This record gives sequence, structure tokens and C-alpha cells, in this order.
Amino acid sequence: MLTKLIDEEIKYIGSQLQPHWIYKNFKMQGDAIVAFIGECEVQLTEMVDIEDVINNEPIYSKSMLSFITEQFNIDLIEGVFRQRLLICIIKELLEKRGIFVVRNGDDLMINGRKLSVSIATKSTTSILIHTGLNIDSEGAPVKAAGLTSELGITDIKEFANEVMKAYAEELKDIELASTKVRGV
Repeated sequence: MLTKLIDEEIKYIGSQLQPHWIYKNFKMQGDAIVAFIGECEVQLTEMVDIEDVINNEPIYSKSMLSFITEQFNIDLIEGVFRQRLLICIIKELLEKRGIFVVRNGDDLMINGRKLSVSIATKSTTSILIHTGLNIDSEGAPVKAAGLTSELGITDIKEFANEVMKAYAEELKDIELASTKVRGV
């Protein structure tokens, strides 16, 4: 899996969750994950999560660390498994920093406040996942926690690289593990 931290600030508006967005914008062909920092504002018209649309819950964060991954040749159920794996890796890395995190499905919570947003969906050619972590929780439409504002994490880019590296290595290790067993 290819990984890249995008240096430029990007406002996540939901339209980035489309097939080949990573390839077209960053020339990374194949399974890839990118991370970037920027404001997040997803209007209901761009929402992939139908439950959020029904509940009239747009997404906003003044500053968010976003991960977008596109993965090919898997189905939606496996895509959701991989989304949950990404969430579990983030939780594990936060806990290594001494931060207690509660996971509920694909949500990460800090003291009852929402740290993350995440969605997995299927395009015509791939599985797409967006996971965002609030950096600054000010102005969020729900009770939210932020990596910097509440948790004191200031090395956001370093943390982003840790997450992407751990995710790519875990997927590679899973694939390798599947090749070392004999059938029964």
C-alpha cells in the first residue's frame, strides 16, 4: 500500500471520496492511503452516510487530520473491516501516548466527546474510506474532542505518518499471513 502525507492544506468537503482521487491528484496508482490537514465541512448533499442525512447531521471541524484510502479488488464488507482496522490502529497509537480512547464501531470517543468521523463506501472500481480526527474541536456541531485542543498532541504530521505506516504494514502482514498456511 502506498502512503503519502500531503503537505498542502486541503479542505475536506466530501467530494474527495471518489474513485481515483488519490491517483489523479497525487499520481499514486493502486492501493493507497493519504493524509492531510485542513478544515472539514461536509454538507448533507455530499454525505455518503445515509443515517447522517436522515438525522440532518452535517460534519464540521475547524481543523481536521483526514485520511483517505482507496483499495481495489475487495468488497464492501471487507472495506468496512479495513475501516475498523484503521480505527483500531488509531486507537492503539493514541493509547501508546497515554490517551484513553473508547471505540464504538467506527467512532473514537474521548470522555464522551467525539474525536473521529469515518465512512467506508464502494465506488464502481474500489473501496473508499475517509477517517477524520478533529485537531481543534471548536465549532463542531456535536460534543467533540481535538487532538491538539484537548489531547495536547502537537506533532500531527508525525502522528499521521505513524498511522499510515502501521495501517500499510498491518495489511501487508495480513496478506503475508494468508500465504503461510496449508489448506485443510
